[in-house]
Amino acid sequence: MAAALAWQQLFAPPVRAQSPDAPDWLASGEVFTLGVASGEVQPSSVVIWTRLAPRPLRADGGMPAAAVPVRWTVARDARFERIVASGEVRATPEAAHSVHVDVTGLLPGQTYHYRFEAGGQTSPVGRTRTAPAAESQPTRMRVALASCQHYEAGYFTVHREIAAADVDLVVFVGDYIYTTEVPSYNRVRRHPHRFPDRHERHTLADYRIHHASYKLDADLRACHAAHPWLLTWDDNEVVNDYTGDHDADMDDDDVQAFLAVRAAAYRAYFEHLPISPSRAPNGPRMLMQARYDWGRLATFWTVDTRQHRDPSPCRRLTQQLFNGKLLRDCPELAEPARQMLGAAQESWLGWELASSMAAWKFVVQSTQVSPGTLRAPFGRVVYGDGWDAFPGARERLMQAIAQPRVPDVVCLGGDVHRHVAAQLRLHPEDLTSPVLASEIVATSVSSKGLSEVVTSWIKSGNPDMLHARADQRGYVVLDVTPSHIDVEFRGTPHPVRPDARLRTQARYRIDRGIPGPRRA
Repeated sequence: MAAALAWQQLFAPPVRAQSPDAPDWLASGEVFTLGVASGEVQPSSVVIWTRLAPRPLRADGGMPAAAVPVRWTVARDARFERIVASGEVRATPEAAHSVHVDVTGLLPGQTYHYRFEAGGQTSPVGRTRTAPAAESQPTRMRVALASCQHYEAGYFTVHREIAAADVDLVVFVGDYIYTTEVPSYNRVRRHPHRFPDRHERHTLADYRIHHASYKLDADLRACHAAHPWLLTWDDNEVVNDYTGDHDADMDDDDVQAFLAVRAAAYRAYFEHLPISPSRAPNGPRMLMQARYDWGRLATFWTVDTRQHRDPSPCRRLTQQLFNGKLLRDCPELAEPARQMLGAAQESWLGWELASSMAAWKFVVQSTQVSPGTLRAPFGRVVYGDGWDAFPGARERLMQAIAQPRVPDVVCLGGDVHRHVAAQLRLHPEDLTSPVLASEIVATSVSSKGLSEVVTSWIKSGNPDMLHARADQRGYVVLDVTPSHIDVEFRGTPHPVRPDARLRTQARYRIDRGIPGPRRA
């Protein structure tokens, strides 16, 4: 608790000079081009978001250099005949005229509709819901798990299906944007905005335009408007494969230069997503870890695996394969102090798990926890950007779960562009060690995965990976009840086309009191 309070003080939003007001400003074009969104659900509150941007592919969104009043309204019905809350906020140029409202005083377990008004226009209507009351015993909830949406690699048809699905919550576990380009022979469509080359200095304007270009996708906007989201990030929201204060493509002496880039990326990320204004970034720091309860049925902890991570180990070329993505003969991996989450966040998560009374405990992080090493003729090959490269940190996480009061833990992840159902052991890769928890990993929304040959190779060397397929894009549906979780892996062939249809790839079940998924 003390660590959490310290984090809040350290990362409190900076005090900014107030912009001049433009109370009578009228939009010359559509102002709500980027849609609406909601998230961070609590029993009596929810965060609602929009951004004013009549010209979204400009850094200022085509807005005046002044604050604009925005009216927000929340109602029990889509026609807004039963209004329950309303107010007015200032959308300022310092925040790219984004709006984050923490709507309080709502009833638990209820569906609400919301909208915004500004510049003489009214936004699309969004639908959201609050979490059940803290001591309630919900009989069911449905969650959509998704990650990794490279705009150029495919269409966001996955979001179209999620938008129409019967789910209570969308959990998105990273790589919301990509600053890289897909090779022309694999490109399905082009980014509306070309992000500068990695060796150029990325600016806040670059990140703002890039986020806006993703939000111009109608299916992504529809998914945000249809359901509340919980989010954590991975690397591509900043630059590919960054670790903590380091960019793999920068010299170690350039830490301050990279932190300036990270500050810009974090600011744009906040400005374009439904995140509480209390968690606005302070320079290159932003508090991502958080807890969300769904009555006594489930608790979700969003965990940050990037901001506090130690640098990648074994940088000698003889130890690296595929530009450092894979590592071999790397003694640094065995150093027990290496951090994936950072000491403060690691302690916070351990305390939260030990004190939770929820039936199901979901650790929401960005990648695959279970081993995914390759058994090659020349030795063991490790994925250098995942938990396999941080075995000490993973073992500490497993030890926290191994405590007697922490049953029924499910780790949720993404990043690896494959659907995975796996068992998690106290000592990973030791098949005599007890199974403690379950893992479900969602494949990508659009980003290309490994070939099935390589995926089969990985699966054959890691028997705790009960299911693994990388040839399809999609998402996962988790149907959560007090006695079990039904897991449905949805997929469609790569690349995702505008008219793609998703089908059920596999079904698994996790039974209460029995760690590890089983085929259903």
